[in-house]
Amino acid sequence: MKALQFDYQIPRYISSKIIGRFFPSFFWDSRFSCLRFYDQTEPVLPNEDWVKVRVKYGGICGSDLNLLFLNDSPATSPFVSFPFTIGHEIVGEIAETGLEAADLKPGDRVVIDPILSCHARGIEEPCPACLKGNFSLCSYKTEGNLSPGLLIGACRDTGGGWSSYLVAHKSQAFKLPDAVNDLNGVMIEPFSCALHSVLRNPPKQDDTVLVIGGGVIGICVIAAIRALGIPCRIAALVKHPFQAELAANYGANEIIHLRKKTYENDLAKTLGGKILKPLFGPVVIQGGADMVFECVGKKQSINDALRFSRNGGKVVLLGLAGIMDGVDWTTVWLNELDVKGSFAYSTEMYQGKRTRTFEIAIKLMNEGKADLSPLVTHRFPLEDYRNALVTATNKKNGAAIKVVFEP
Repeated sequence: MKALQFDYQIPRYISSKIIGRFFPSFFWDSRFSCLRFYDQTEPVLPNEDWVKVRVKYGGICGSDLNLLFLNDSPATSPFVSFPFTIGHEIVGEIAETGLEAADLKPGDRVVIDPILSCHARGIEEPCPACLKGNFSLCSYKTEGNLSPGLLIGACRDTGGGWSSYLVAHKSQAFKLPDAVNDLNGVMIEPFSCALHSVLRNPPKQDDTVLVIGGGVIGICVIAAIRALGIPCRIAALVKHPFQAELAANYGANEIIHLRKKTYENDLAKTLGGKILKPLFGPVVIQGGADMVFECVGKKQSINDALRFSRNGGKVVLLGLAGIMDGVDWTTVWLNELDVKGSFAYSTEMYQGKRTRTFEIAIKLMNEGKADLSPLVTHRFPLEDYRNALVTATNKKNGAAIKVVFEP
C-alpha cells in the first residue's frame, strides 16, 4: 500500500529548513525533504486487542502542516517514533479484528480516537491521569508495548490516516450510527478537540466569548458551544470572507474581519472595550471578552487573545502555539488572567456522567445538533498529495477549510 511518512534525518531537516524558506513546496515536493511517499506493507495487529482499519478519509490537520513545515517545538520530539505515517483524523471501516475485540466486526464504520494512552500501550497499572480518564495527559506515552508516540499518526507501529490501512486498539474505535455520514466522521476528531476545550472551560450564559480564528478548530469551537446549548454571546475574529460566512452559519453573533488597519477598533467596539495608546507599540485594550478561545497559535493571535480579555478573564489556548518571540505577557499578571491550555480529548462530564469526548461528538451529530460535513471542502487521492498540501496551505485561493485524503 502507499503511505505518506515523515522520516526525520538531519540532512533532510537542514536542507528543508534552508530551502523551504524560499520555496515552501520543497517541504513536500523534493526527494530531500522529510516527507516520503512510500510503498509499504500493511500494518499487522500488535496483539488480539487490536483491529485493522481501512481508511475512508484521512484529514489534513493544521498540526500536520506545522510538522511538515518543521515548526514543531523539539519538546515534542521524545513523543514520536520515526519514520511514522502521518494522519490522526480518521474515519474508516474495520478490515480485521483480534480475538479480544469481539465488539467490533469487519465492515463496521468507525472513527478512531488516536491518543495512545496506557490502555492502548498494554500498561497494566495505568498512570494517575489515565485512571481519571484524562487520556490526553497520559504519563506513559513512551512506554508499554508500542514505540513512543502521542497518538496514531506519530507512532511508527500503528500507521496513520495518510495511508490505506492502520491499526488501532479496540478502545480507540467508535462505531458510527447510520445518521452520521463519513464526511461528518472525519470531522469528529477536530470537533472533539473543540468539545474538550469547551466542556473543560464552559462559558456562562451571559458571557461574551471571543473565538480567534476561522479555520477548522475555530469553527468547531463555535459549533460546539451551540451544539451544547450554551446561550452565550460569541464574537469571531476571522481572516477570510468564506470563514466569516461559516462562523455566522454555525452560531457566531458578531464577525470581525482581520483587517490590519481596522480590526483593533472593530473588535474593541464589539467587546465594549476601550483603546488606550501606549508610548509606543500596539494599542492597549481596557475591557474585553469574558473568555477567549485562541485557535490559531501564532504570535499575533496569542497577543490578541491576551489583550482582548477583560480583567479577570480566561484565555483557552487551542492553537498549538510553540516557541515564539514577541508575546507580551504583561496583561496576564496585570489583569489577573486565567490562561489554560487544551490538548486533544479524553473524557468529559456530560449529562451527569463521565463520557468519552468522541462519544459526545457522535451523539451530538446523531441528534442533528451538529453537521460539520460542509467543512470538508476538498478531497484528494493519496497519490495527488502535492496538490492536496498546496490547497491546505493556501486556503484563501481555494476557499479551503478541511482538506482530506481519500485513499
